[in-house]
Amino acid sequence: MSAVRSSYKENNDMIFRHLGPAGIKVSLFSLGGWLTYGGTQKGDIVKECLQVAWDHGINFFDTAECYANGESELEMGRALHELDWPRDEYVLSTKIFFGTGRPEPNTIGLSKKHVVEGLKSSLDRLQTPYVDIVFAHQADVGTPMKEIVEAFTQVIRNLNMAYYWGTSGWSAAQITEAVEIAERFGLIAPITEQSQYNLFHREKFEVEYAPIYHKYGYGQTVWSPLASGLLTGKYNEGIPDNSRLKTNRDTFSSTVKELQTEVGKAKIEKVKKLTKVAERLGGTVAALALAWAAKNKNVSSVILGASSPDQIRENCKALKLVELLTTEVMEEIDQIMDNKPVSPPDFGRGR
Repeated sequence: MSAVRSSYKENNDMIFRHLGPAGIKVSLFSLGGWLTYGGTQKGDIVKECLQVAWDHGINFFDTAECYANGESELEMGRALHELDWPRDEYVLSTKIFFGTGRPEPNTIGLSKKHVVEGLKSSLDRLQTPYVDIVFAHQADVGTPMKEIVEAFTQVIRNLNMAYYWGTSGWSAAQITEAVEIAERFGLIAPITEQSQYNLFHREKFEVEYAPIYHKYGYGQTVWSPLASGLLTGKYNEGIPDNSRLKTNRDTFSSTVKELQTEVGKAKIEKVKKLTKVAERLGGTVAALALAWAAKNKNVSSVILGASSPDQIRENCKALKLVELLTTEVMEEIDQIMDNKPVSPPDFGRGR
């Protein structure tokens, strides 16, 4: 079963795909609030970014309770309220697990108590009675899986606070357990994972998850498609003062250290080679990296992070490169990267 059953183009050439096995359609590029909205960006700039995304056909917006300790939901909720788009025309998601920084023991995790009450608080911050998708932001080994599935079933079936639920950072085995419990007890199963996927980070997406794409049609809304900016080429000559690695040094400390090593320098050389491929196709290396992630048919949506409207405009140009990534170009990229995972038999049919 293919994770993406159809796609079509409309509105500024945006591509829309089904979210995993569900009927809901999301834009191939979406906009997320991690490290930006409520953090480095507040006020009118948030509304401007959302409006530009909307003007480019993006209909899917993602945040989480823990982003800027709830401030991301507040900022994005305020912007959406002021923009006042028809609610049936956009898709909104948030994530529950990490809380908003409070120390009380029941304000984190995936207990039924926190899933229900945490989502209620998220909806208050977002100024909306429901989200389209609520993600379990991390697996919770301290809570029985049946309770977790029951909790998300409750917020969907009984409380009308969401339409679908998904996972984020879960293993394929944990997802399989959740789906099987849902089937066994008549509960609602998750439909999509939110995981990291980019040219430098492929193994888990392409190999570990392959069986659940095939068996369940499981969707993917992927983050870090530009590898924390490495695939933009901005770090080819060092770390600029206004870059994410500089302004969020604690979050990306391991990346900063890696850039000083031979492994990091080898990655930079690969980015330089990819830049030549991108220029030949008429785009930037960032656009090439985004198009490459979007090319995988198991990707329902690629989450963009942007601190300015211009970044969104530039990133959306990558849509034009998706169809230019022929089998020959994809093979050339694989040769440059030299990291294509070995797919298990009968799976890995995404490309």
